[in-house]
Amino acid sequence: MIGPTLADIVRTADAVGFDSIWVMDHHFQIRSVGRTEEPMLEGYTALGFMAALTRRARLGLMVGGIHYRQPGLWIKAATTLDVLSEGRSYFGIGAAWNEEESRGLGFPMPELRVRFGMLEDTLRMAHAAWQGEQGTEAAFQGRHHQAERILNSPQALSRPHPPILIGGGGEQVTLRLVAQYGDACNIFGGPDQLRHKYEVLRGHCQRLGRDYDQIEKTNLTSVSITPDGARRSLTPSAFVDRLGSWAEAGSMHTIFSIRDVSDLSKLELIGRDVIPQVRGMGPPSPIA
Repeated sequence: MIGPTLADIVRTADAVGFDSIWVMDHHFQIRSVGRTEEPMLEGYTALGFMAALTRRARLGLMVGGIHYRQPGLWIKAATTLDVLSEGRSYFGIGAAWNEEESRGLGFPMPELRVRFGMLEDTLRMAHAAWQGEQGTEAAFQGRHHQAERILNSPQALSRPHPPILIGGGGEQVTLRLVAQYGDACNIFGGPDQLRHKYEVLRGHCQRLGRDYDQIEKTNLTSVSITPDGARRSLTPSAFVDRLGSWAEAGSMHTIFSIRDVSDLSKLELIGRDVIPQVRGMGPPSPIA
């Protein structure tokens, strides 16, 4: 059963020392994981369930598809998760890509240029909503969205606000939005790819007057791990080496999916033989 299985996974990940736990913001199963018809939970509902089962790990969407919700609802959902988790939420957001599920379920999916404009509107409104004790009384006028009163009560507990993680490595727009509005980025690829993308981000920060070191650099991957490296999986020591190569490239936080994660021994193996070694990698190197 999905509910008890998810509960076991998140309780174990929280207990063994994972820094954050994430779910996808999709409605159909994605092609890199399985068949379209396989089960997929709605992200924020799942995160609310997970908040009640965890005590330490941060929680987030990897990453919210901008056209699935209006900006005010994005902000309200992220704030609610932060309040109910006692300040443990990320606000993961991006321009989205899955046209198949959008058409299948009837979500209007504008062209990418418009979705980027919607994303920037949402980021601007989030910064306004997370001001002070209850947001701002001011109206908001964006390129694609307008709002008359950005009231946010209860206010998020995270200070100055839930960390805004913007997913994607687009060099002209996405990484510029990270530099202008984000607290974290999320990039695919090996060490060389990460170095390049982070340097592009550094350039945007310099042009905008943003402190590059204030932004959490994260990367996204998947892993198969076993004690002995059977069936082309990684051993714990090989995984530590791989995490080290990403850390040397500048990643501060590796977020990964685990093959056959319902086998709780895999989470326990990472908690016992990987996380203690990662903690000693110099700059903070959390894993999720």
